[in-house]
Amino acid sequence: MADFTDTLTQKHIAMIEAQPVFFVATAALDARINLSPKGLMETFRVLSPSRVAYLDLSGSGNETNAHLLADGRITLMFCNFQQPALILRIYGTGIPVLPQDDGWADLAQHFTMLPGTRQIFDINIDSVQTSCGWGVPLMELDHHRETLVKYHTGRDAKEFVEHRQAAVSSIDGLPTRPTDRYISGE
Repeated sequence: MADFTDTLTQKHIAMIEAQPVFFVATAALDARINLSPKGLMETFRVLSPSRVAYLDLSGSGNETNAHLLADGRITLMFCNFQQPALILRIYGTGIPVLPQDDGWADLAQHFTMLPGTRQIFDINIDSVQTSCGWGVPLMELDHHRETLVKYHTGRDAKEFVEHRQAAVSSIDGLPTRPTDRYISGE
């Protein structure tokens, strides 16, 4: 049975903090639905019972940025792969905050910057849904991949920015806002 609340409870927050992975879904009119797994839980923060954020590293695409600019809707899903079985979804609206934006300094203070940081997604929660999760398998985390951080470590800042500045649209041609600087994580 699904239960809805308007905000996160302490029980929800504890469940979120115990997860090694979460999933992000966004959509925009006449565009594909984007669904992405996210690891490195030190990139996710509960800022208040009605607001969360996550640090986004540069990857192969920038669909979440494009969809939030076009539509604003976002869903985050956490699955408890241990006991008790539980799925938690956060429904909300979000905005990408880039290093060049006015709100960057306030949001960035909640995170340890990692090499290749591109933006922070700032999400206002509309509702939270929990459901049984009985169909989710029990799994053990072996370890986090370090590939993405290693890839960005020591990158040439100018090349990184030029590459990001050239990637100004989603796979469906929606505009994105690229970062104008390289975050080294130092």
